[in-house]
Amino acid sequence: MNILAIDFGTKHIGLAWCDAAMGVVLPFGQVKKEELAGLIKKEKIDKVVIGLPIGLDGNENANTGRVREFAAELKKEIAASIEFFDERFSSQAADRMGGGVSRDEKSAMIILEDYLKHGKK
Repeated sequence: MNILAIDFGTKHIGLAWCDAAMGVVLPFGQVKKEELAGLIKKEKIDKVVIGLPIGLDGNENANTGRVREFAAELKKEIAASIEFFDERFSSQAADRMGGGVSRDEKSAMIILEDYLKHGKK
């Protein structure tokens, strides 16, 4: 099963990919919103995991609504299932990572790694 994680931002959409059978999470670049559905179809993605920005108090906020709207629009264009996963602290963890990929890709990698650690697939 091909899983794509998305760190959705107002400027950039960072991606990470994993074949669930292998369990290795890899950075998958940055795309523009209008390119995403085509990429998902081309790469035969089975599941999309979108980082959901939940407040520190555990409540949803304006950013959460923006991400949910984005997911609803995307769902109209793709056959892959969509799941949300709490992305709290993913950006801070990304800042601590080394490597030559973007912060957005690193955040997407952390979202996907945490998703898999929690037994999701």
